[in-house]
Amino acid sequence: MPAGTAETSDRQLRAAGTVSRRPVSAAWRVWLALELLLLFVAAPIGMEMLIHQQRIPLFVALLPVLGVVVLMLVLDPTFQLRRELSRWFGWRTALTILLIFVVGGAAVTYWVKVTHPGWFMDMPTNRPETWKRVMLLYPIGSVLAQEIIYRTFYFHRYGPLFGRFALFGLLLNGPLFGLAHIVVGTPFALISTCFTGLLFAVRYHTARSFWAVWIEHALWGWLVFTVGLNHYFFTGIPNP
Repeated sequence: MPAGTAETSDRQLRAAGTVSRRPVSAAWRVWLALELLLLFVAAPIGMEMLIHQQRIPLFVALLPVLGVVVLMLVLDPTFQLRRELSRWFGWRTALTILLIFVVGGAAVTYWVKVTHPGWFMDMPTNRPETWKRVMLLYPIGSVLAQEIIYRTFYFHRYGPLFGRFALFGLLLNGPLFGLAHIVVGTPFALISTCFTGLLFAVRYHTARSFWAVWIEHALWGWLVFTVGLNHYFFTGIPNP
């Protein structure tokens, strides 16, 4: 393959587990666009209605969407889960994850302490057992599903839709990830996760490592539940 072709391919959106590219016709682009709107726009809005109007727990409302995404990946011959999960990341990626988290996390911590002193360190101080369970279960029970849907599946399935306009697909991932948090019911959750979603999308696109973005997502989630921002991320409907 010529160097220019390889370079162009590297700029396209694709998951680490993508093994080939199918031809993209105009009809297929229309189908992918409609599918994206259904799964990443209509589904979160529908879940929000189920949670806040029908009082359905978040985990229960999420299961059908997660099931559809996993089934589509399993049945897709152009995707290999083993390849997706086998790619680690280098020290430069680890260093940038750490630096962004230290600087950004310090700023977030200071902001919470100044603007919401009653919330600061509320969970580890007043509910230490709950905090420990969250620290243990959050990366597995929440981050894993979110990254499979919003990075692995999104990049693999809709990379062909954006083609050489990979930057648009990358920028779109942030707002779509933010829209997923409409189910929480707070503007802060929706807006803040637009920015973290963009951070995770760029990380995945540059590192092409599920584990890099999984770790980075887990770090920011741990920070949220530790410093007191969890008050912005609670639906009010308990999970079963």
